[in-house]
Amino acid sequence: MQDSQDFYKTIGSRIRDIRVSKGISQADLAEAAKLSPPVISSLENGRSKIWLITFAKVCEALQVSANDILRLDTPAAINDYPKEFTSLIADCSSSEIESILKIAQEVKSSIRKQNID
Repeated sequence: MQDSQDFYKTIGSRIRDIRVSKGISQADLAEAAKLSPPVISSLENGRSKIWLITFAKVCEALQVSANDILRLDTPAAINDYPKEFTSLIADCSSSEIESILKIAQEVKSSIRKQNID
């Protein structure tokens, strides 16, 4: 597992990405989660630790599972990725799927190359 500072930054980034993908402002998320906008900002930027109750409120407000945000390196979490890829390409043409596959292969190769260096 990564160190705690990186962990909170990763969690915050995932919260922000989900919020933005749903077209929700920080203020709207704060209101839905019954938190203040500065708390949401602090969480998204990884500047503060997140309490379990706060985490649950954010998950409920975003209508996502805890796993969508945590994504720990566990078999259960890893098993969710194929479902997400399937959902991602569900409305794609075969040429789009082929392009996505090529991009994914290049990204994988690049990541592994960086990890070796």
